[in-house]
Amino acid sequence: MFKKDISSGSKSKVKSSIQRGLRAQIIKVYPLLAPHIDEIIPKKEQLEALKIPERVVLYVLPSSSSPPIGIPLFFQHMNDTLLPHLKLVHRFPTCFPSVRIDRGAIRFVLSGATLMAPGLTSKGGRLPTGDNELGKYGEVPVTEEGNGWYGGRELLKGEPVVICAEGKEEACAVGILTSGTKDIKEKGKGPVIEEGHYLGDGLWKLTCE
Repeated sequence: MFKKDISSGSKSKVKSSIQRGLRAQIIKVYPLLAPHIDEIIPKKEQLEALKIPERVVLYVLPSSSSPPIGIPLFFQHMNDTLLPHLKLVHRFPTCFPSVRIDRGAIRFVLSGATLMAPGLTSKGGRLPTGDNELGKYGEVPVTEEGNGWYGGRELLKGEPVVICAEGKEEACAVGILTSGTKDIKEKGKGPVIEEGHYLGDGLWKLTCE
């Protein structure tokens, strides 16, 4: 979505009623963020909505820095699901449903390509196990050999997902599943995640002034 450098358009203050709705929506979609919601969106702060290309709105927390560079939080294409900016993901890495790609898929993801199933089903990839007794994402510490925060619950088609990478500490992309994780394991081929934002893309490089 943001393969090219982008420039911001108009900026406006978010109405308090809309901001309350955003807080509720964030907690519903990303429940593990609930304990951190007052840190992410302080009640006394007023978010800003930054219009960017492709009919996307970026929600930004104003900053007191000089110059005043805002903190990017979430972006939304029209009425689609709110997706987290990677800078927020890096602050709260275990609070989002996640999968892991193998080393070979990294360069494709970082070029904005649609992620294919083999990058997740190979030895270096990680998907939820399907064993609900393992808990949800974020409830188990990450280990190199274990399933870590990839958890037990299968993720469904249309759910937002954070993409981690084999051998890397920080997530490299966020997107929407075009196939559920159970189907990905069973079929093992075809496109499975539509990227919304990746490290180094136009959104990553955008300065929220």
